[in-house]
Amino acid sequence: MDFSKYLHKFTVVPSLSDELAPLQRIAYNLWWSWEPDAISLFRRLDQDLWSSTRHNPVEMLGILQQTTLESLKQDEGFMAHLQMVDEKLTNYLGEKSWFQREYNGDTNLKIAYFSMEFGLHESLPVYSGGLGILAGDHLKSASDLGLPLVGVGLLYRQGYFRQYLNNEGWQQEIYPENDFYNLPLTLERDSAGMPLEIELEFGPRHFKVHIWRVQVGRVPLYLLDTNLEENAPEDRLITAQLYGGNQEMRMLQEILLGIGGVRALRALRIIPNVCHMNEGHAAFLALERIRLVMEKRNISFREALEVTRAGNVFTTHTPVEAGIDHFPTEMLDKYFSKYIRSFGLSRDEFLGLGRQRPGDQYESFCMAVLALKLAGHANGVSQLHGEVSRSMWKNLWPELPEEQLPLTSITNGVHTRTWMSGQMGSLLVRYLGTRWLDDPTDHNVWRRISRIPDAELWRTRQTTRERLVDFARCRLKLQLKQIGATAKEIATADEVLDPEVLTIGFARRFATYKRGTLLLRDLERLHRILNNAERPVQIIFAGKAHPHDTEGKELIRQIVQVSHQERFRHRIVFIEDYDMEVARHLVQGVDVWLNTPRRPMEASGTSGMKVAFNAGLNLSVLDGWWCEGYQGNNGWAIGKGEVYADMEYQNQVESGALYDLLEKEVVPLFYQRGGDGIPRDWVGMMKASMQSLCPVFSTDRMVQEYAQFSYVPSYRQWAQLEADDLALARELSGWKQRLFGLWPGVTIEGVDAPLGDSVAVGSNLPVSVRVGLGDIQPDDVLVEGYFGVLDNQGTIRGGETVSLAAAEVLGGGLYRFAGELECRFCGRYAFMVRVMPRHPRLGPVYEPGYMIWG
Repeated sequence: MDFSKYLHKFTVVPSLSDELAPLQRIAYNLWWSWEPDAISLFRRLDQDLWSSTRHNPVEMLGILQQTTLESLKQDEGFMAHLQMVDEKLTNYLGEKSWFQREYNGDTNLKIAYFSMEFGLHESLPVYSGGLGILAGDHLKSASDLGLPLVGVGLLYRQGYFRQYLNNEGWQQEIYPENDFYNLPLTLERDSAGMPLEIELEFGPRHFKVHIWRVQVGRVPLYLLDTNLEENAPEDRLITAQLYGGNQEMRMLQEILLGIGGVRALRALRIIPNVCHMNEGHAAFLALERIRLVMEKRNISFREALEVTRAGNVFTTHTPVEAGIDHFPTEMLDKYFSKYIRSFGLSRDEFLGLGRQRPGDQYESFCMAVLALKLAGHANGVSQLHGEVSRSMWKNLWPELPEEQLPLTSITNGVHTRTWMSGQMGSLLVRYLGTRWLDDPTDHNVWRRISRIPDAELWRTRQTTRERLVDFARCRLKLQLKQIGATAKEIATADEVLDPEVLTIGFARRFATYKRGTLLLRDLERLHRILNNAERPVQIIFAGKAHPHDTEGKELIRQIVQVSHQERFRHRIVFIEDYDMEVARHLVQGVDVWLNTPRRPMEASGTSGMKVAFNAGLNLSVLDGWWCEGYQGNNGWAIGKGEVYADMEYQNQVESGALYDLLEKEVVPLFYQRGGDGIPRDWVGMMKASMQSLCPVFSTDRMVQEYAQFSYVPSYRQWAQLEADDLALARELSGWKQRLFGLWPGVTIEGVDAPLGDSVAVGSNLPVSVRVGLGDIQPDDVLVEGYFGVLDNQGTIRGGETVSLAAAEVLGGGLYRFAGELECRFCGRYAFMVRVMPRHPRLGPVYEPGYMIWG
């Protein structure tokens, strides 16, 4: 018998007196997670309970006995601490922000940041790894900087899996249920007090969605939930697991995120004018925005596209196309056939939005392509990843040189206060003051690191290493208990690792390209390095493999098997269930962070940045962010950025280089001590690392760049197109239609330039071009010279453009354009000319198929 229909449901919440009410206010704002005084306040409530709840203050307040809460009111020290933290939160929320100071005139900007996962804190497990942690750090810095931003994501009932290892070291997955009513979540309700609800109907699926809010400082994050009784069982599963299920489940999650996310914001009366797609998962939002504008303004798809594209920003994180979501056309037919009709497009036109070659019937529908076509601004997440991304997607803009593709880069960062240890933070305040907290991007402040006495910086590093070793031993004991180890085996966990020994950390998602076992290729040599009696070394590993990634799981098994060998038992440890808590201990405690991806497969990586903020040093392949961060005196580079066709040969070369670096540079430098026991040269490198990396690789700098180069320009262009009932958007669409219809008549008839054998450096080369425009006016085109140094393959690299002005009407639709190319450097040069459309108000307009080279 089904008793569920007879259930009367209610929620029990902590009963807090007025004096203790601020506890609940603080617990429900994740600002506490990066405020050390707030963390120590909750720890003060009950240290053991703090640990057992995974540092979840909401759950703690629900468990604490009422008598305990009442007794707190009599504790003057605790009440003073509570008042101080409550005032800090009030001041934080009310202070004038960076955005208000810098962009006072753009107060109507409203940004919505969409991501499949958000890693804010271990107590809210709706993240898997780097993408989610970055999204969480993005929200935190957006809050610190005062950006008018909201987040949109999904609320997973089980989140990502919890990991444990069996006796053989093979990864096992468990999926504990999240209890939403004991998490820092608030269910959004309507004016009648009922849960705010939206409905989605796609193909055969029709389901309702609830909206939960997480407050992240000043920034609200809205998470969508389909686990409702009124939904069919299969629809309740849409928000069951992050990256779980099959391809069809992924499509449903992305429909919910993109289309459901836009509708949820409208139900909340939040109408963003800039939407940021964090990876292609959210790309369907661009379609929904177009549909809504068409419906509201009664305009065509092309007109609506012009205005919405201006307000879309896309960030790609993936350096290989295999890592991007592709959906078969049959799946699009199943879920989008009715939706397509609302755009007035044919099936092929709609499917072409997600294809590099729109007419290719056999090409699948790619979410990154959809995002790139419908975004006004697009970027990769490091300079190298920008180059890789332009190479990956160059077919979308076939007439443009690779370096000029509209796909830039904004290098990732990390949220300073989330990842820096309390000990390091206190030390910096003592010697740098608090300006580094208010503006982490100020290089001048970080230069003061040199003022910190070597002994104090080294003592702080030793303290955090000791904390890491204690944490690793405790976790190892728990792991041994879970697999039924004997009391003697569990007791040996206290002998593992040494708080005085050089400690290397390696923790990340165990994908094969990250090469987690590169250090294990020569176990005899590794044994000599780790067990050197005078200069020992120890390594701590952590990380998860995707549940379906058998090769990744095998890498973990190999590491665990090696750590069980008697010669490595005290020197290699694998910590299970990698999450934000494990990550914090590792990045705060290790001396060296090891990173061994196969170049150029690491789009950015951020864990090494977190280590730098804690005075740890990076030992990494020159990939991702380390290409920008490495300066020779602030860490070590494995190789010089070489890429070999033979993967096995590359592994052999780079593992050898890694062993050499450890034996000849890293280990000797660490153990080279003065009479006071301090490794002065090592501490010098620590200081150089912090001075060069900390002001650059923070999410404060990153979010400021998004504001400067993406959000504010997107908003201004959107506002221009949207003004006067979309007058400019309508005009632009009509102008394109007219101009593109006449474009086949555009020709380059001839190019004239006085080219001799050589041109003197510093001189100007006059260039004249005869262009046939047919019925197009000269003001509607841009004629440019594109010139630069030739490489060995006869290709212009690092080219620049010079506009050529209309100089003479030759008759019959023929015009002469002229200008000069400045020859500033010596070398072998070449130039080309091109013609593209130019709108009278918006300037150059590039769309594939409408640029002529000659």
